[in-house]
Amino acid sequence: MYRKTLAKEISYSGIGLHKGENIDMRLIPHDKGIIFARKDLEEGKNQIVLDIENTFDLTRGTNLHNEYGAEVYTIEHFLSALYVAGITDLIVELNGNELPICDGSAKKFIELFEEAGIKELAEEVEPIVVKEPIYLSVNDKNIVALPYDGYKITYTIKFNHTFLKSQLAEFEIDLETYKKEIAPARTFGFDYEIEYLKQNNLALGGTLENAIVIKKDGVLNPDGLRFEDEFVRHKMLDIIGDFKVLNRPIKAHIIAIKAGHALDIEFAKLLKKN
Repeated sequence: MYRKTLAKEISYSGIGLHKGENIDMRLIPHDKGIIFARKDLEEGKNQIVLDIENTFDLTRGTNLHNEYGAEVYTIEHFLSALYVAGITDLIVELNGNELPICDGSAKKFIELFEEAGIKELAEEVEPIVVKEPIYLSVNDKNIVALPYDGYKITYTIKFNHTFLKSQLAEFEIDLETYKKEIAPARTFGFDYEIEYLKQNNLALGGTLENAIVIKKDGVLNPDGLRFEDEFVRHKMLDIIGDFKVLNRPIKAHIIAIKAGHALDIEFAKLLKKN
């Protein structure tokens, strides 16, 4: 497996989910890992390297910071698309502290990568190969990795809610399956969370154009769902992105039950150690 970057530079602008500000993003081919560069901060202190040791504040998303206090938020959808496209090296220039939320899925990022084209580099990347079972449980949240010749994810969600209860999905993770079955699945939240989020200056850019909002007996989005089980598919999208903090291909069957960003990153540390 060889490292990859984009074949040419490409730009995109869109709203950031939490601050609601317009974010200009420029993707620049590179050969030394994934680097987020904040153009609104002082040169020399504005680069944030994709590394599991740089993750922080995993309550509502996957975020990175550096030793100088530069931060970048809500990167999991972008990382998810990077993983499946096989991109290991890229400079991501931003003029703010988060990535564009697009439509709440990873679909746009895949389209951008395909528009720019992907270039294979000379250096190989060593995959993470799970050779014996690895487990992590915190209360009722669980992740297991089993030996498997490929990359497969089985995911279960369960909510105590009148509309969204339990969903289970399982997919082989390859580019074509991802583009068709996982990338279009959007982020979601509950209608009763909206007031709390706004009061805490979160989700200021959230709309029905970039998130599914769940009400007592359905969803507020006028066009409905893209998949009947769109919620669990989005959780699969997230875990793929969260494990991308390792920036290495994974060979395993991942089974996740009610996991989330914090548990994903703790499990990624186990994958790295093992």
